[in-house]
Amino acid sequence: MRFLVDLHTHTIASDHAYSTIGEYINYASETGIQMFAITDHGPAVPDAPHKWHFNNLRVVPRIVDDVAILRGVEANITATGGLDLEEATLKRLDIVLAGFHPSLTPSDKVTHTELALSVIKSGLVDVFAHPGWQMYPIDMEAVLECAKENNVAIEINSSSSVNTRLGSHENCVQIAKLAKKIGNTIALGSDAHICYFMGNFDESVTVIEEAGLGYSKVLNTSPVKVLEFLESRGHERIQELHELFVPISY
Repeated sequence: MRFLVDLHTHTIASDHAYSTIGEYINYASETGIQMFAITDHGPAVPDAPHKWHFNNLRVVPRIVDDVAILRGVEANITATGGLDLEEATLKRLDIVLAGFHPSLTPSDKVTHTELALSVIKSGLVDVFAHPGWQMYPIDMEAVLECAKENNVAIEINSSSSVNTRLGSHENCVQIAKLAKKIGNTIALGSDAHICYFMGNFDESVTVIEEAGLGYSKVLNTSPVKVLEFLESRGHERIQELHELFVPISY
């Protein structure tokens, strides 16, 4: 299976990441990635960019060297069940990921589930990020059912169990099995913090294969699938990206 899109990457705007947007573009061009999303951390993470960073992403070109760029964020779920960016800012972005991060003190399964359901129902989140993190246990079935009802994709994160969330593999497999049962839309994210990890979905593929999930619901096989999903979520049509991947025939 070839994945042409990476929906979760971090640039040097997040201080614990190590590559520029330009370096990601170059690496994408070299390796055949046709589209990637810039999803730096929301401002609740201590070394994340200021909220102005996200307002100003409109200056980033849509296409460079035939690589499509989505302007996004990996927002943080707050203790009140909201996100750490204002709604007006979130609505300017092409894609919004949201997940639990150490900016939120871990609590218990019931509380984590309530917070997850709140942000999924908000209408502001396109992808629920790394839901298998064992530090933040959730009622997996309740969250995935809610995501299905609200047309929110569930991420299978390729950095979970590799570096940042060690010990989450079995949770991720269980989530993938539930996603198969429920019929969730799936988003793969490398969660790259350096450009050379972009498009590395080895861990995601391992999870998918162990769960028997299959790839029909995975967005990353086609930029058009991603664009159509985002439009189904209420995002404005990005015409120049459609024209890049579906050329007008005369």
